[in-house]
Amino acid sequence: MTKNIMIVGVGGQGTLLTSRIIGKTAMELGYDVKISEVHGMAQRGGSVVTFVRFGEKVNEPVVEEGQADVIIAFERLEALRYSHFLKKDGVLVVNDCRIDPMTVVIGAKDYPENIIENLSEKHSVYTIDGQKIALELGNSKVLNSVVLGYAAGFIGFDKDIWLKVVEATVPAKTIEINKKAFTYGYEAQH
Repeated sequence: MTKNIMIVGVGGQGTLLTSRIIGKTAMELGYDVKISEVHGMAQRGGSVVTFVRFGEKVNEPVVEEGQADVIIAFERLEALRYSHFLKKDGVLVVNDCRIDPMTVVIGAKDYPENIIENLSEKHSVYTIDGQKIALELGNSKVLNSVVLGYAAGFIGFDKDIWLKVVEATVPAKTIEINKKAFTYGYEAQH
């Protein structure tokens, strides 16, 4: 059976690195893995979407609407924007933060209210304040490791395998802080 993971966020939040860590972790365990990076406006502020699919044999890298087992959203509005990709019994993991898109910044649109509450009416939603935790750990750039650690329980795999891949994937000077951030998120979910 193929597992379908979707990672959505805003440029600069570590969406692409997160997809690589998930893909490498699945490969480490012998799964066939396909990753598709759909860069929107990948510079800071633009929407970024990646898909990670793994299983015994995966032919197609893209997750279709209504097929994602897990969606990891690094921002509330991105969770709302892509929630239709979640399957009926899927899980939506949301970093509970707000980053206004340019349309909101210039006043052309309003940022929707009660996103988490509205999503919770239709989906299994789990939230974490990854930015707050990353700041408490002393490095705002590890927010993706916090959120991935939290989401890891819904994806599966042993914590030690995840940490091994985090160590092998993140920049050398950030290994310890990323492992600490991942562990913090992982333990918050368990």
